[in-house]
Amino acid sequence: MSRLRNVVLATGLLAFAASGLAFPFFFATSKNKPVIDPSKPLPPQATFRGPYINTGSRDIGPDPTSYPKS
Repeated sequence: MSRLRNVVLATGLLAFAASGLAFPFFFATSKNKPVIDPSKPLPPQATFRGPYINTGSRDIGPDPTSYPKS
């Protein structure tokens, strides 16, 4: 009974892992409509959130280089 239980558990874990690894490939190749419809204007939440999307990044810090305007 113990060996059969281990085989069933291992099979279930392998199936779960395989489905988790296959999901990104399935999602990338699916032909669904885009998440944001380019023919419509952005909702207010997206326009407000845009400038602040990277404010929590503290890994590199500010860029010390000054770039001249072209």
